[in-house]
Amino acid sequence: MPLDKLINYLKLDKQEFMFQFNSHPNYPSALAFSDTLNFMGVKNDAYELDKEYWDELPEEFIAIVDSNFSLVKKSGSQYSIYSDKATTVNKDELYQKSTDFVLLFEKDPTVNKSVISYQPFLYVIFALIVVYSILTLTWYEALFNILSLAGVYISLEIFNQKFGNTSAVIGSICGDTTGNQTVNACNKIISQDKTSILGLKFSDFSLIYFIAIAVLGLFLPGTSFVLKGLAVASVIAIGYSLYIQGLVEKTFCRVCLLIISVLLVQLIISLSLFENVDLDMKTTLLSITLLAVLIFSVIYLNTTLQEKENLQKSNAKNLRFKRNYDLFKRELLEKDKVTFTDNQTFLVGNKDAKIHLSVISNPYCGFCKDAHKIMESLLQKYPDEISVQMRFNYTPDKQNEKFTGLISDFMYTYKNKTPEDFLQLIEYWFETKDENKTRIKAGITSTSENLSPLINMSAENRNAGLNFTPIILINGYQFPDKYDREDIYYFIDDLTEDDDIV
Repeated sequence: MPLDKLINYLKLDKQEFMFQFNSHPNYPSALAFSDTLNFMGVKNDAYELDKEYWDELPEEFIAIVDSNFSLVKKSGSQYSIYSDKATTVNKDELYQKSTDFVLLFEKDPTVNKSVISYQPFLYVIFALIVVYSILTLTWYEALFNILSLAGVYISLEIFNQKFGNTSAVIGSICGDTTGNQTVNACNKIISQDKTSILGLKFSDFSLIYFIAIAVLGLFLPGTSFVLKGLAVASVIAIGYSLYIQGLVEKTFCRVCLLIISVLLVQLIISLSLFENVDLDMKTTLLSITLLAVLIFSVIYLNTTLQEKENLQKSNAKNLRFKRNYDLFKRELLEKDKVTFTDNQTFLVGNKDAKIHLSVISNPYCGFCKDAHKIMESLLQKYPDEISVQMRFNYTPDKQNEKFTGLISDFMYTYKNKTPEDFLQLIEYWFETKDENKTRIKAGITSTSENLSPLINMSAENRNAGLNFTPIILINGYQFPDKYDREDIYYFIDDLTEDDDIV
């Protein structure tokens, strides 16, 4: 489902969004889309709303336009639509193309959506090559190298697009905002490339070719003979590309025509301006080695990235099954419900919440740190929907003085400071595992708290067979062993609406 412009506008990680969306058990429904946005930090509410009320909607909302989830932005009497492309329509066109489904959203500004990109490093390399070429080579040799870098950049964008990454550069060249015809022409030529030599597509050879001549161009004029030969050989590729576009597909791809233009200019420069330098053994070996390394490198990258993409698709399908709430609920209710008499000691969050979580833990348990982080994260994300009780296992006759002092510090902070201070102290403890630093952090000089509530709570844990840590309970039901603790994020919304659990 094409959602490029929508995802880019919301500044979401496309790869993560599509993975979460595809792995939702209800994919590709509106529920799956809404849940994925929520998971990515874009809070939203979905409605079925008659068109007569759409004038009351905010300036930005999400609707299903032309069978695609699309961001709709009001601009006077016009509406900008963002989905796989950006278009502008009037009210009548919008109403005609869309269903009654609308989704109102609010982005969470605290969620970090940064994505690591290779481009800054690439730009540095390009800048160094350009500076070197201008300072040490003739103007036409420098121009040849700059054109090679342009070819490398465009070829890289095409290469990345094969594996589902959106290219703003190719989109702008192909007329991303002018309608479907030109965009489909580019996609048709690039994505339906039937060439296969050693498993490499025509676009792969474009990347190999331009990287090779960009490297060899640094050794001009000594490599002029090889570059001239490669430029002449590129005529075959130009002819083949024009044949595919004009006679086979009967449509022309702008980005392909741009690459052809680069090749033709380089051909003219090399034939008319390059010096006539005899080919020597050193240059020949350099050229052959470089081409061989590039070919095998691209083959390896193709194989690796294809395997990664296949694994992601397979994982997404498996996760649809794993994240099915009905299956999770069946596993959750499989064990008997545990009832505690003490539900107040170390309780944080909304005490009247529908979902009450309990985490059975031990401050010295290595795995408990992650369980507590999950609880803190859930409290931040669902402050009104859940409460959490920290149920530490503590037996006074079996614990040393340090453990008792630490638990006393927790008890003092819980009783005398805010819940936020209590949670921060526990987080600080798991980060440092230093009793003295934790006491200083709590601002306590000495304390001897009444630990009877904690002792009784620990006894309740033992009597219920909850000896191992960490264990998470949801309204008294033990979190299923078949699921990872992090999977709880996917089920909170369903749990709050399930009468059997609440």
